[in-house]
Amino acid sequence: MASHLSAVHKNESVPAGMSAAEWQLRIDLAAAYQLAAIYGWTDLNNTHFSARVPGPEHHFLLNPFGMLFDEITASSLIKVDQDGKVLGDSDYPANPAGFVIHGAIHMAVPRAQCIIHTHSRFGTAVAMQKQGLLPASQKALTVMGWVAYHDFEGPALSTDERPRIVADLGDKSILVLRNHGLLSVGESVGEAFVWMYRIETACRQQIDALSGGGELSPLSPQTQQKSIDLGLKMYGKGGFIEVGREWPALLRQLERHSGTGYRA
Repeated sequence: MASHLSAVHKNESVPAGMSAAEWQLRIDLAAAYQLAAIYGWTDLNNTHFSARVPGPEHHFLLNPFGMLFDEITASSLIKVDQDGKVLGDSDYPANPAGFVIHGAIHMAVPRAQCIIHTHSRFGTAVAMQKQGLLPASQKALTVMGWVAYHDFEGPALSTDERPRIVADLGDKSILVLRNHGLLSVGESVGEAFVWMYRIETACRQQIDALSGGGELSPLSPQTQQKSIDLGLKMYGKGGFIEVGREWPALLRQLERHSGTGYRA
């Protein structure tokens, strides 16, 4: 298994009727939810992380509507079809708005195996600012080449918005949903999570710097472009800090903090 993925423990049984690949995906997605709670990215149960279930069917994993992120475990995740309809038995429904954005991207963007959407404090603050992410820090500059923007059209309840979301994402890995929040996509849960970490950190640094009231130190256009180009190389496939390689370490952090309950 690739180095940026976790693995089913040797003494861990896969539920009957479920593939090992789906169980592994559930473990990773549950971990992402619980890590988001640790990092303070939650909005009660009002945002969603989703993942495409391996196989020919268009099935996806999503958080049960009614559970907080730190409660979510591998077995409690619900499975939905491409229309967001819950498959199988669950004590919880799906959020009717939860899969409008996610379903559009999953179905149209093959590399979007996992999608993370947040209403975090700092990410939403930057999404509210007209200029968006400022080219004022190393963190911001190195992610800017991966970032796109989507204008706010109201709460995401209409499927009419789907084509515009997909078009605005394009070939990027991070989408700033203006006046709304942040979204990241990845070929794995770990990749999507680390993209979210990087953009959220850049947003936090921007809000902190602006809150300080001092004038920001300007950077030349040449330095800005050099940093953006380096970010495209170092975070991309084969880069020396390829996004997603941090995932095993993040799982160890989660287990030190909360134990292994997310795997249940």
